[in-house]
Amino acid sequence: MSSQRFLHRLRWFSRVEGVSTLLLFGIAMPLKYLAGMAWVVTLVGGIHGALFVALVVMFLVAIGRVPMTPALAMTGIVAAVFPFGPFWFDRRLATLGERSQSSSPPDP
Repeated sequence: MSSQRFLHRLRWFSRVEGVSTLLLFGIAMPLKYLAGMAWVVTLVGGIHGALFVALVVMFLVAIGRVPMTPALAMTGIVAAVFPFGPFWFDRRLATLGERSQSSSPPDP
């Protein structure tokens, strides 16, 4: 898989993880505290946790595949902790993709 393709998948996965954060904080937690539906947090929180761990792994792999600096990968991981963080960080990933695309030959 090319570095551009991996970066595209990382950006997509980061957005999915960002949506899971918003679902957890914006829907599941209010349902827990306002409607007594604690099971929703258990379900959405478990999915969100798995997505977050997978995103961390993808950022670590991206250091060697994209290439991405360790500092940029760490910034992406920290951004994923906050609601809307992955969407903010996506702009940096897009810029990284544009820079690497202009400096490398096209994929066959």
